[in-house]
Amino acid sequence: MNFNLSDEQKQLADAVRRFIDKDYDFESRKKRYESAAGYGENTWGALVELGLTALPVPEEQGGFAGKALDMMVVQQELGRGLIVEPYLATVVGAYALGLAGGQEALLEQVAGGELKLAVAFNEPQARYELNNVRVTARDGKLNGRKSVVIHGGQADKLIVSARSNGADADRDGISLFLVDAKGAGVSIKDYRTIDNLRAADITFQDAPAQLLGEAGKAFDQVEQVADYAAVLLCAEAVGVMDNLNAATLEYAKTRQQFGQPIARFQALQHRMVEMFIHAEQSRSITLLAAARFEESNPEERRRYVSAAKARVGQAARYVGQEAVQIHGGMGVTNELPAAHMFKRLTLINTTFGDVDHHLGRFAGQASFQEAA
Repeated sequence: MNFNLSDEQKQLADAVRRFIDKDYDFESRKKRYESAAGYGENTWGALVELGLTALPVPEEQGGFAGKALDMMVVQQELGRGLIVEPYLATVVGAYALGLAGGQEALLEQVAGGELKLAVAFNEPQARYELNNVRVTARDGKLNGRKSVVIHGGQADKLIVSARSNGADADRDGISLFLVDAKGAGVSIKDYRTIDNLRAADITFQDAPAQLLGEAGKAFDQVEQVADYAAVLLCAEAVGVMDNLNAATLEYAKTRQQFGQPIARFQALQHRMVEMFIHAEQSRSITLLAAARFEESNPEERRRYVSAAKARVGQAARYVGQEAVQIHGGMGVTNELPAAHMFKRLTLINTTFGDVDHHLGRFAGQASFQEAA
């Protein structure tokens, strides 16, 4: 497999990196997440101008028809900047609309940056089981509760999984719905997460909803959307780890102990090399999952995605913990970027399935059991 990026992908990565380096430093990020909106409106406009909101949208709707590999390139660079804007939530929502079909007008709005989206799949009792759905859909109205909806409070529209029929954990009977986030019957409790992004708990009480696709047959789409989100999260984690490794190395070069920089201590050099190896392994497996995402059958896609999410989760924990230890007590203070990177890596690991969940999912695939 060719692990080299195309010239267009390299140019895209360079453009996003220049924006991050110029306009998204640590202090300006703090002002963004402490604002009432929870992100920078001007920054959102800059992402639109860069064409990032249009990247995953089909050309017919004014987009660039970017694939998972193109999105991986963007997410790595945005991960370096620890952006708090609702970009990931919106592009994942756009992917869901594309799978459902018939939402061309909304996709045009996404491409133009006029519409922000969020996917509401999580429920309090479900943990990571996407089929464990208790939100009900009857006569075009939703009732129930979704939890920890990333950027749900900043979204204009919500893509919601709800049960049209069947028992709580049945895969059959799940449908996808489009809901106006500001509409009647929708109650949103918005809050800041430990990584300074935003999430929301959302309650539906006879909330009007538009069916997306065929009623009761949406579980495969829900799973595919979650896998897409997982790949993009892996890419973001790689960018965060790259930045955290660089920050740790720079700190080790300047921190003095016993009259010399701690970067000269061989024990710490070995640990930083291990951190670098973990990041590179994460980059490779994320690239594999992204490159094979569209061309794989569902079982292969699950295998690639779960392998990537599990490995990246392991690496993120290792890199984050080592970075904090090398920084010493300062590594857990909000005054240093390292603490914020560690928090973001922790939240990425627990979003759309943690290490244990994806290891179990990988082992549960028929091809793995046959090989065993």
